[in-house]
Amino acid sequence: MIKIAPSILSANFANLVSDVRIIEEAGADMIHIDVMDGHFVPNITIGAPVVKSLRKVTDVTFDVHLMIENPEQYVKDFVKAGANIITVHAEASKHIHRLLQMIRNEGIKAGLALNPATPINVIEHVLDDLDMILIMSVNPGFGGQKFIPSIYNKISSLKEYLQSMDITIPIQVDGGIGLDNIKQVCECGAEIIVSGSAIFNSDNVKDTIRLMKKADED
Repeated sequence: MIKIAPSILSANFANLVSDVRIIEEAGADMIHIDVMDGHFVPNITIGAPVVKSLRKVTDVTFDVHLMIENPEQYVKDFVKAGANIITVHAEASKHIHRLLQMIRNEGIKAGLALNPATPINVIEHVLDDLDMILIMSVNPGFGGQKFIPSIYNKISSLKEYLQSMDITIPIQVDGGIGLDNIKQVCECGAEIIVSGSAIFNSDNVKDTIRLMKKADED
C-alpha cells in the first residue's frame, strides 16, 4: 500500500504542532522534514532544535531530508533530535558510502536522494547501504513547484533496475505531487509519496491524505 509523507515545508510554521497533529490524525505514515541550509539549495528552513521539539508531540516516523552541504557534520544532531530516517543527497557528499554507513550506525534508516538531473546509476555501489531511494521530481529548494514530466520515466527505470537486481528498496518521490498525478507516479513504481502544498493548501487536509492513500487502488 502506498505511504504518504506530508512535507511540513508547506505547513503553517506559526501553528506547526497543530498541523502535525492534523496530519497524524489523518493517517500520515511519516512526516517529511525538509532541512535546507541556503547553500546546497537556495532556501533556509529548520534545524535539529525544531525537530527535537516536534518529537515531543508525536510518535509518527520522522523522515528527515537533509538538503545541506557537509551533511556528515549534522547526522548525529538529527538522530539525537528524533529522526527515524535520514535522507542525504548523492550530490552533497564526496563519500556517500561512508555517510550512509554513518547514518545506519546510529541505529536509524538511511535514504539517498537524487536530484532531477542525477542519473540513477549513482546508487549502484551503495545498494546494500540503502533503506530508501528518494527521487526528486522538482529541483529542491522551494515548495509548490510543478512536477517535472521526465521524472515518470526515471521512476520507472529505477523500479525496473531494482527488480532486475531482485532488490527491494522503497522508492520515495518528492515534488509537485497532488491528486491529479499521484496515481501515475505510483504506477511508475513509487511507494512513498511526499506532498506538501497539495495537502496543506487543500480545503480538507484529512480528505486529501485519505484520497492520496487510495491512489494505487484499482
